Amino acid sequence: MTRRCDVAIVGGGPAGSSCARVLAAAGLDVVVADKAVFPRDKVCAGWITPDVVEALALDLADYAAGRTLQPVLGFETGIIGGHRVTTRYAEPVSYAIRRCEFDTYLLRRCGAEVIEGTAVEGIERTPQGWALRLKPAQHEEPGPGAAGRATPRPRLAIAAPVLVGAGGHFCPVARWLNPSEPPSPTLVVAQELELRLEAPPTSGVAPELPALYFCRDLRGYGWCVRKGEYLNVGFGRQDADGVAEASRAFLAWLRSCGRIPAGFPDRWHGHAYRVWGRPVRRVASDGVLLVGDAAGLAYPASGEGIHPAVVSGQLAARHILGAPSNDPGGRPDAYVAALERAFGVPSATGPAAWPLPPRLYAVIGRSLIAQPWFARRHLVERSFLRRQPRASRSAPTPPR
Repeated sequence: MTRRCDVAIVGGGPAGSSCARVLAAAGLDVVVADKAVFPRDKVCAGWITPDVVEALALDLADYAAGRTLQPVLGFETGIIGGHRVTTRYAEPVSYAIRRCEFDTYLLRRCGAEVIEGTAVEGIERTPQGWALRLKPAQHEEPGPGAAGRATPRPRLAIAAPVLVGAGGHFCPVARWLNPSEPPSPTLVVAQELELRLEAPPTSGVAPELPALYFCRDLRGYGWCVRKGEYLNVGFGRQDADGVAEASRAFLAWLRSCGRIPAGFPDRWHGHAYRVWGRPVRRVASDGVLLVGDAAGLAYPASGEGIHPAVVSGQLAARHILGAPSNDPGGRPDAYVAALERAFGVPSATGPAAWPLPPRLYAVIGRSLIAQPWFARRHLVERSFLRRQPRASRSAPTPPR
């Protein structure tokens, strides 16, 4: 059986659902395929900035009904094992969310047909566009609350003139476009665990103050984010070989200083993503576009991927809608130019981009991170909140 549509999207996360929503609202027939059954977990610290709320036109009161939406009034930052600085604000500057809830909410409202529990086993270029072969994803375990929500489909095919890859770093569409991709210095390896705390919740992390702790060499950071009765702990580095040992040391340090309960487990869920920098993945070809983590768009300074996922998904949709009828996917170079206007021209990241030798840079950086003014202006506002220096910027009003 072949399902024919205008646009096929592989991946139902924020990038794929944002793209689908714009296209479906314009009247296109869109199919989103994902190997997971939603709700599903996603390795992520899990907070959204006011920019994300605005880009999604998110109704916070509607979203908060039956879901976790924790207002964030600041951050605790510091070096792992070192001095900590607290930065506070009078109003919410972000909102902590659970990705199993957030991604499901966006996908259910996108207006496209969603095929869950099916993995891509083949991609073929055809004279009419693209053909996808899908099979049941037997290995995929549904996330919390998924029982009875969806069942895997039998083998089927999707045919469309335009294909969008939104399946994260390991997206099969991204692999098709980049068949012999070498190891990249822009790759970040992350590990995370999110658990419900025992009642009453016991954690040294205040719900309104997520904690971000940087490695001594500044090549990664760990986090603790309270989301009401849930606690998310994670760690990520641009150094795959050192992640396991560094994450164990980070968890031991969190226990020693009371940031997590003594019995907090150490079984992590792993993930990888690329930040926007050189070398860049091939992100477009005739009739095919990559968005979100599939395109490697996470912000280099913070590793945040939700905002670039949403924005790139919407950019891809507008690019498709603006393409001439005889060129359904639009010009690849025009899409690349749109990404560069939105996220800047990619440059070197990590130690290759540092203006000083790595050891000296790390020494100076550790000293600055301990300063309250630097923590507020540079770490929190520029890197994590991506605030522009204008007084009119304000957070959406949280629901009462």
